[in-house]
Amino acid sequence: MKNLNKTTVQEFILAGLSEKTNLNLFLFVVFLLVYIVTILGNVSIIIAYIHSPNLHTPMYFLLANFSFLEICYVSDTCPKLLSNSLTDHKSISFYGCVSQMYCGWLFAGAEFYILATMAYDRYSAICRPLLYNMIMNKVSCIKLIGVSWAIGALNSAIHTSLTFTLPFCGNQVNHYYCDIPPLFKIACVDTKANEITLFILSGCVTLSSFTLTLVSYVKIISTILKIKTVTGRRKAFSTCTSHLMSVSVFYGSIISVYLKPKSKNYTEQDKVASVLYTVIAPLLNPFIYSIRNKEMKGALQKLLYGVKKL
Repeated sequence: MKNLNKTTVQEFILAGLSEKTNLNLFLFVVFLLVYIVTILGNVSIIIAYIHSPNLHTPMYFLLANFSFLEICYVSDTCPKLLSNSLTDHKSISFYGCVSQMYCGWLFAGAEFYILATMAYDRYSAICRPLLYNMIMNKVSCIKLIGVSWAIGALNSAIHTSLTFTLPFCGNQVNHYYCDIPPLFKIACVDTKANEITLFILSGCVTLSSFTLTLVSYVKIISTILKIKTVTGRRKAFSTCTSHLMSVSVFYGSIISVYLKPKSKNYTEQDKVASVLYTVIAPLLNPFIYSIRNKEMKGALQKLLYGVKKL
């Protein structure tokens, strides 16, 4: 039975990642460096795409949009995490919490479908090469990106509105940012209906985008195995490895938090998993897509050389 002493919440107090001052100072330095590298890395990919005519293809157009999304995603949580690491009063206003949650779920939902769109792009290039330019033309790419953002926005609006119409009995949030599961813990009413809604909608978004990605890769692998030469198979598959790495990191960490059996407390393991998809995944994106991609690596090297000359 939940405590029914409802309070009017003006602000929420975030637990953060640690209560130890020395550790918080260390985490501040680490996450500040991570945030700077993440922003610079993803901005570099966008600039490289804009200034390199040879990258003006659907694959790199989607990658540039994905990098922009990663910048938005990490900027939703990291700045507040950094500021709260330097103070004992780790607060966020009520509407700041609403905004942070809405944006976080918006970016996460959009990322699922942009990853699925990138998988579909690779399917079209490998399995239907003669029709590729017609299937993945500029208008199609823009529509697919728009649909991804629209689904993310709708999913986020539903979850955010359902969460913040709940009455709260306190304002202590056991997390480093505003998210749904820890806010359920301080609600004055039974949240079982909300939890079921969260599970169903999150499951639909995750599984539908994952199914689209999986089907694309089943067909890609089937087509690659039919290529007679080892060199041809390796070249075809090399265009997919970076995307597969991004999918593995993002889906793995998300599923470990939201699509698991309910526990009584939001655990430290949940916080670590959240760091993986809100901070670490956006950091890895520039490295994943530049180290194994000769065209992007060449464009980034030219960009770096141009900066050095200035």
